[in-house]
Amino acid sequence: MLKLHNTLSKQKEVFKPIEPGKVKMYVCGMTVYDLCHVGHARVMVVFDVVTRYLRASGYDVTYIRNITDIDDKIIKRAAENGETIQTLTDRYINEMHADADALGVLRPDLEPRATEAMQPMLNMIQTLIDKGLAYAADNGDVYYDVSEFADYGKLSGRQIDDLRAGERIAVNEAKTDPLDFVLWKAAKPEEPAWDSPWGPGRPGWHIECSAMSAECLGHHFDIHGGGQDLQFPHHENEIAQSEGAHGCQSVNYWMHNGFVRIDDEKMSKSLGNFFTVREVLAKYPAEAVRYFILMSHYRSPLNYAEDQLEQAKTALTRFYHSLRDVTAETVIWQDDLEFAPRFREAMDDDFNTALALSVLADVRQALNIAREENDEKKSAYLAGLLLAFGDVLGLFQQSAEAFLTGGQQDETGKIEQLIADRNAARAAKDWGRADQVRDELTAMGIVLEDSAGKTSWRKI
Repeated sequence: MLKLHNTLSKQKEVFKPIEPGKVKMYVCGMTVYDLCHVGHARVMVVFDVVTRYLRASGYDVTYIRNITDIDDKIIKRAAENGETIQTLTDRYINEMHADADALGVLRPDLEPRATEAMQPMLNMIQTLIDKGLAYAADNGDVYYDVSEFADYGKLSGRQIDDLRAGERIAVNEAKTDPLDFVLWKAAKPEEPAWDSPWGPGRPGWHIECSAMSAECLGHHFDIHGGGQDLQFPHHENEIAQSEGAHGCQSVNYWMHNGFVRIDDEKMSKSLGNFFTVREVLAKYPAEAVRYFILMSHYRSPLNYAEDQLEQAKTALTRFYHSLRDVTAETVIWQDDLEFAPRFREAMDDDFNTALALSVLADVRQALNIAREENDEKKSAYLAGLLLAFGDVLGLFQQSAEAFLTGGQQDETGKIEQLIADRNAARAAKDWGRADQVRDELTAMGIVLEDSAGKTSWRKI
């Protein structure tokens, strides 16, 4: 029985989809003006695992993750680069996909772009105006009137009076209340603009997700996810817009992953304390980065540290070493009676990947014992089970040989020849030459492992 923590209710709830057997999920995606950082990687990996496990549990999942391809940062960056907005956003969308692919993140079923959803946004804004929930200001902006939505603050638990006390209206703003937020921004000189009933302009950030989620999934869907930083005001404003426009509950379960932190501060581009996915992948295997993310429960803070990544790499290496030279059979993990109940229990408990990894570690230990006992049948089954569990978590997506050797095809011939030279030297009891070859391999980042008269190797 799957339970997930619902930010709306602040507690774990039994998951009951709106339509039996089907799940509709929307996750806030990237604003594409730069390379993705590790915080973005966490969002992608977390909801990739949610999708994988729901599908493995028999649900027909429709997964939507949007792209924000127009906003102030994008406009500013394109101007700085002397390029068009579309050239900039297309490039960074491709870069985002490259990072996601490297991390083993499956593509969402749909990936709508804000610039392609103008009409749904205009329609929703007009509906909100017609219902008295929004107003067109004298300066051409359109604002949501927070005072007209009685449930404002229900997601974040914040009170309107407390929020209002800490806000001020800027001199150049035409809104009537400091909490009111923009739905449509009047055009500024030399900025992109679209026609609207209120004059040329572009959408505010919050309206994008309300319009795109409704367009893709309908007015009421199962799960809405995103980073913890989006809980307020973005998701709070989404609720106000969506429920105000449609007159019904918009989302049943709200899920938020925790921050990635460095030195007890949230990793973010605005703070300048971030590592891009590319920077991390230059030092660590992509699958080790994914493993590192899964080592912590998705709602807890994830502390970025080199030693943590090294631990993830070491743990993953142990798994692949156990899988090496074993012909795995195809296993349906749900049928397993020994380990599957514990794996399912971990994942059913709000997608507890940290606990699920401990189950995989126990499978690995059992596989090692079977290999030591030369029980090929049991080894093949346990290897297959490990791969099946791994598939749910997006792990073990390459051959053990490829992972352990670092995919160094160009160097393989040289490495194999050096190993042959070392073995020949050892056979001739030329220990000096054998040590010399081993040192040369070590300098290349190669670790040798001698077992049962055979020498295997892996990349550090």
